[in-house]
Amino acid sequence: MKKAFLVLMVMVAGVGFLNPTSAVAYNFGDFKSETLVSKAWAALKAEDLEGVLVYTNKCLELYAEEAKKMQASLDDYPEGANEDIFAYWALNDVATALFIQGEAYRRADKKEEAMEAFKKLVDEYTYGQAWDTNGWFWKPAEAAKEKMAMLDSGSVLDFGDYSSSFLTTQGWKTLDDVEDENSAVFTYTNKVLSLYEDKAKSMQESLNEYPWQSREVIFNYWALNDVGTSLFIQGQAYKKIGKNKEAREAYEKLINDYFYAQSWDPQGWFWKPAEAAHEALDEIGEI
Repeated sequence: MKKAFLVLMVMVAGVGFLNPTSAVAYNFGDFKSETLVSKAWAALKAEDLEGVLVYTNKCLELYAEEAKKMQASLDDYPEGANEDIFAYWALNDVATALFIQGEAYRRADKKEEAMEAFKKLVDEYTYGQAWDTNGWFWKPAEAAKEKMAMLDSGSVLDFGDYSSSFLTTQGWKTLDDVEDENSAVFTYTNKVLSLYEDKAKSMQESLNEYPWQSREVIFNYWALNDVGTSLFIQGQAYKKIGKNKEAREAYEKLINDYFYAQSWDPQGWFWKPAEAAHEALDEIGEI
């Protein structure tokens, strides 16, 4: 009983706008850093801001000191095999927890708290890396810098979890609002290209025909699909603002470099951006 009471008090003390009556509902599982981070991501996705803070604060409480030691041992981001980067598990998970926490505060319109979390990540846990289940690492500190810049500027751009699918969806959503080359659609599609082109190229090079066996097989080529789709969106955006030369460049890059990309239509089928790009080029004609 005493132990349960202490756990509850720690949870309440660590969370700024936590309703104490709901705290007992949160389960820390095995208390491992990766478990806490996974639960924090799930809470963020569910827009459970209280849950985000419960899990991220527990991660910081248990693993911040070990993370600081790992950070102090580095002068750059660890490289090498996945196992070499995973060896810095505490640093990686604490950095990720702070990013999630900052994002939770940002979504709750708590700018000061968001900036504090992002700044702590950038200043103290710079070299942490977060594992994306699609099979790659990304850098929370770099993402936090972008979030801080957006907060400072009052930008309404939302990169979400920086996944290729989220960013590509944002590209589609902002396509109709394109006005010039500074429009959000270019920010989102360029972000997809900067983060995922290398992976997309390796997927393209592994193929000699369109994947077709099943929906799951096609989705396995996620980076190729999203990069190809983003280039098509970018071509469409340039065409809308009368930049036919730039539109042609985007379409040709898609056709030449990411021909086997496929795009999922929410109505239930895949279509081929490269084929659509060929049609768009015919419409543009010679420049």
